[in-house]
Amino acid sequence: MEDSPKKFDRIVSILIQLQSKKTVRAQELAERFGVSLRTIYRDIRSLEASGVPLYGEAGTGYSLVDGYRLPPVMFTREEAASFIAAEKLVQKFTDKALGESYNSAMFKIKAILKNVDKDWLQHMEENVLMQQTNTLAPDPVPNVLAVLMKSIAEKCCVTVHYQAMEAEAVSPRLIEPVGVFHDYSNWYAIGFCHLRQDYRQFRTDRISGISETNTPFTLAHQPLEHYLKKDQKQYPTTRVRMLVDPKFARYLSTEKYYHGFVSEKVTKDGVEMLFMSRDVEQWFPRWYLMYADFATILEPQELKDTVAKLLENYSERLIKKHPESL
Repeated sequence: MEDSPKKFDRIVSILIQLQSKKTVRAQELAERFGVSLRTIYRDIRSLEASGVPLYGEAGTGYSLVDGYRLPPVMFTREEAASFIAAEKLVQKFTDKALGESYNSAMFKIKAILKNVDKDWLQHMEENVLMQQTNTLAPDPVPNVLAVLMKSIAEKCCVTVHYQAMEAEAVSPRLIEPVGVFHDYSNWYAIGFCHLRQDYRQFRTDRISGISETNTPFTLAHQPLEHYLKKDQKQYPTTRVRMLVDPKFARYLSTEKYYHGFVSEKVTKDGVEMLFMSRDVEQWFPRWYLMYADFATILEPQELKDTVAKLLENYSERLIKKHPESL
């Protein structure tokens, strides 16, 4: 028989999740709590038996009757502490408008804590810092992420002034944003561009202006993941094998994932790393040169040739500018 306190905690958590979303699927609850669908169905019946007004639709999920609310739920110290870490990240990795909104939400969260927990949290807050990094490129528009996220939620188009990499001038675009994501030190938005009549990827630091419109979306869009997978298929990858000195392999631990790292194995000659790179002509060879003195390219030959050409070009420029160095 299932432990009663554990079951009670799960049922309360299910009720909180039902309050946080319009509709919750049984499968979603089962995956979150690591139990079977049958267990979730029993928990739902327990909630209904206790007087919680629920209704469910086949193939859709469960919802609370409109207007039903629980009293405010108190956070544990550990839950409140997780918000501190999130607040520091939001301040560092998002735009000004989203950061201010999150700060406002944090004040409301702190307001419902007990005094002893407020002191505990304040001490922790003073000792959690995010040092200055180059992780996020500055956006020229301080509210670009906030506007994009509002557009996605309300399904209304936005107008952006965008500087494409290959274009000489900024162009106005009417887009239907599908989603935003962070990758390679930048924020991106994927959306349907009315100018191009296709889905396009927009880097937020190339947006010099953004404004909301009342124009509703013209299309029903798939989830963001669908377009990310489709985008990845458009760019073929190249298999790269590299042999790294074991004493230095750990220094590549974070950066290697940005360049298509797949796996590694320790051999008698060193650590052999496998990559599926999307760019062996520009970014991968330049990244490799940072570690060339303790890493050897095993394949492909085209990557070896590119690295050799880069070194040759650099040597020629160095000799031309500083012939006395010979």
